[in-house]
Amino acid sequence: MQDITLSAAVRQNLLTLQSTADMMSGVQNKLATGLKVNSALDNPNSFFTASGLNSRASDLSNLLDDMGQSLQTIKAADKGIQTITDLVETAKAKANQALQTQSQYERKTFSEQYNDLLEQIEDVAKDSSYKGKNLLAGDGNDLTTIFNEDATSKLTIEAVDYTDTALSTGLNLSDLAEGQGSATSFDLQGGKQTITLTDGTSTLNSSSALSDSNVITAGMTLEFVDAAASPNVVVGSTVTGGATVQDLVDGLNSVAGVRAEFDDTSGELTIYSDEDFHISDDASTHSAALSTFAVDATALATTSALLAETGSFAVGDTLTLTDGNDFELGSLEIEADTTVDDLESFVNDFNGVSASFDSGSGRLNITSETDLSLTSDNTDFASSGFTANTSGVTVSALSDSGFATDNDINRVVDRLNTALSNLRSQASEFGTNLSTVEIRQDYTKTMINTLQEGAGLLTLADTNEEGANLLALQTRQQLASTSLSFASQADQTVLSLF
Repeated sequence: MQDITLSAAVRQNLLTLQSTADMMSGVQNKLATGLKVNSALDNPNSFFTASGLNSRASDLSNLLDDMGQSLQTIKAADKGIQTITDLVETAKAKANQALQTQSQYERKTFSEQYNDLLEQIEDVAKDSSYKGKNLLAGDGNDLTTIFNEDATSKLTIEAVDYTDTALSTGLNLSDLAEGQGSATSFDLQGGKQTITLTDGTSTLNSSSALSDSNVITAGMTLEFVDAAASPNVVVGSTVTGGATVQDLVDGLNSVAGVRAEFDDTSGELTIYSDEDFHISDDASTHSAALSTFAVDATALATTSALLAETGSFAVGDTLTLTDGNDFELGSLEIEADTTVDDLESFVNDFNGVSASFDSGSGRLNITSETDLSLTSDNTDFASSGFTANTSGVTVSALSDSGFATDNDINRVVDRLNTALSNLRSQASEFGTNLSTVEIRQDYTKTMINTLQEGAGLLTLADTNEEGANLLALQTRQQLASTSLSFASQADQTVLSLF
């Protein structure tokens, strides 16, 4: 096909339209993308400079996300420390409560509550993690936060270990001994014998001579004999035949576990004994020559048995229950109708103490969670084998609680004060780290904005300017089209010659 020949005017107008169209395309691209430099072809220097700025801004944006996660990790640890501080203060309150009472049982209870609080402290420390990182869990949990793209600026926060309160590098708070109780028992047994002392016609009184009695002769020496021993043995002092009835009563009362009461009105002599017992006038065999003065002691078989009918208890006696700190739990006064059941109930009335009566053996079993003493103002209380038990019935706990003494409690309070000081110091350190990361986070946000703004200055298009350019090019295009039309009309006038 042969070439088509255009006039110079037409060709020039066509070139102008093509050039205007290319320029309009470029302006429209700038307006569409918002960039005046879209590739290295547009402006190599600006393009690569802006690319470097944007890359750094992107790297910092990634670090900014890491900073945000570091903040959350520190906040989780800070909340954990606040909670642990509250728990330590509660533990200190428990120690002070224990200091305000002398009751070993109450102190034992407080020591158990104290240990429960330490367990909660450990649980809180273990739960203070964020995304697998726990600043309260010690080794392997140090937190490093990077602040710039080449990692030359960073902050490392060392973890502390509160998951074990006993660690000397942590809180240094060890569990307290909660104490282990023990048990004891003692026999409840006895018997009595009542003899009327007369001279054959009338009753004797306490000042009467024993030789006036129709069963005791002048010059006779009476022995107080342990009937259960083999052979029988004298267990107390002797009374000569020249003594009075009161001397006999006093002699009987001098024997541990034996009590004598004489009624001047009726002339009745009542003898109570914890063991088999008799009075003998035979110094060689200690036999029960005076059988009327024998007492057959047996175990109390029922809870309704009267305590006052034994040698260990008398009407008016006061029993006192105390713990190892001499803290009095309570007291019981023995009356004529006080029974084994009353004694058992008395012991059972107190926390940490229990009593059970074995009717078969006549033993009262006592279990206590702390040291315990059951004493009486009667020196014959709980005597055994005609030997007085001056210390009463005692329970020695296998181990005492960690709050057993004031010194124990004061040592714990000192440790708690030190732990609180360390917690507050650690909280302050975490607070400083938190502020540091927040400040660097704000700085990084500003730096990213600066970098992106700088890149934008190199590559972003001025939409106002480009809009005006587009409007101008549209006008130019219209004018070029009109000019092309005029040039074509000039060529068409040649046709009029034909």
